[in-house]
Amino acid sequence: MSWRTILRVIAGVVLTALGLLWALQGADLLRIEPVLCAAECEPITGGSTGWLVAGVVTVLIGLTLVLAPWRWRRR
Repeated sequence: MSWRTILRVIAGVVLTALGLLWALQGADLLRIEPVLCAAECEPITGGSTGWLVAGVVTVLIGLTLVLAPWRWRRR
């Protein structure tokens, strides 16, 4: 495997994990307290359609990056 393939797979795994986190938070299945605040921060309660959509799109992009090298190799 070339370094580009390895880098593509690593980026895909990171994007998939981040997208999954966003989707779970958007669906209100996962709640994480704010880590870094500059003012009075409060956790977001309830789901968020925007974060759910962003998470699903990011997961799809990440999976495409992860699975693409093996799909291209078969051709």
